[in-house]
Amino acid sequence: MSDNIPIRKSDSNQVNKNIDVSPEVLSQLENDVAQQSSRGNNQTTFTYPTETIDLPSEGYFYPEDSILSKGRLELKYMTAKEEDILTSQNLIKKGVVLDRLLDELIVTNGVSSGDLIVGDRNAVFVAARILAYGPKYEVKVSCPKCGEENQVTIDLAAMANKDFDFSGFTKGVNEFTYQLPISKRNITYKFLTGNDEKSISQELESLSKVNKNATSPEVTTRLKYMIVAVDGKTDRQLVKNFVDKELTARDAREFRKHIKESSPDFDMTFDFVCEHCDHEGRIPMPMGISFFWPDAEL
Repeated sequence: MSDNIPIRKSDSNQVNKNIDVSPEVLSQLENDVAQQSSRGNNQTTFTYPTETIDLPSEGYFYPEDSILSKGRLELKYMTAKEEDILTSQNLIKKGVVLDRLLDELIVTNGVSSGDLIVGDRNAVFVAARILAYGPKYEVKVSCPKCGEENQVTIDLAAMANKDFDFSGFTKGVNEFTYQLPISKRNITYKFLTGNDEKSISQELESLSKVNKNATSPEVTTRLKYMIVAVDGKTDRQLVKNFVDKELTARDAREFRKHIKESSPDFDMTFDFVCEHCDHEGRIPMPMGISFFWPDAEL
């Protein structure tokens, strides 16, 4: 466990009244600020217990002037105030409740959840859950073989960052090249960040409103955000046309396989044994709002 890290108040002595919390919590925040101001500038810190989280990427793919290049960040323990975020119907409807929660828990200066590449976000999500409610996670999962529902208890503390070989990569660079095996076209791609994921979700939501009966273009939309150049050409419209009209299914499948094998990540799978058919194997861990608040009734 790390030493306690002081969480300093901002330069402003005003509480942002537009934040999406209950009136009671907003009133408490205003009282906290008022008390701090009355004490003077020499005693304007709160101290929270924190943990240092080691990122799966080890900071390798962030700019070298970014604090994330150190490969770790600080998380504070969740308090009742953060639990208010989980019950915000406004944030839930917008689909940003978990992002907002992480932003409140990250105490490393200058870092938001949107800055993290996807594999690092996964690790931070699990760490935040362990700090909040402990390592035992009770959840219902369906057997991939028989389809029956199972009640399981997952030990989150037993999970870990995936092994990753950094030797073939350049530190500080989040751009990589890959030759598609069928067409032999050369593409340049990047690891997606939380901000990219948010943009993808927003775009998919907009498209669904335009054509409610259309098949969700999630796969192609994700590829369009991931691929930054085709044969050295970075024009965004060219990339979009390539994904829609030229990228074959076989090439797309091999590219997704390559991404899975070549990305730093947190192992989000667990050992599963079906109580109905005895099927055994590692399966993905389901994660939603209840992951952060086991007793939530939303």
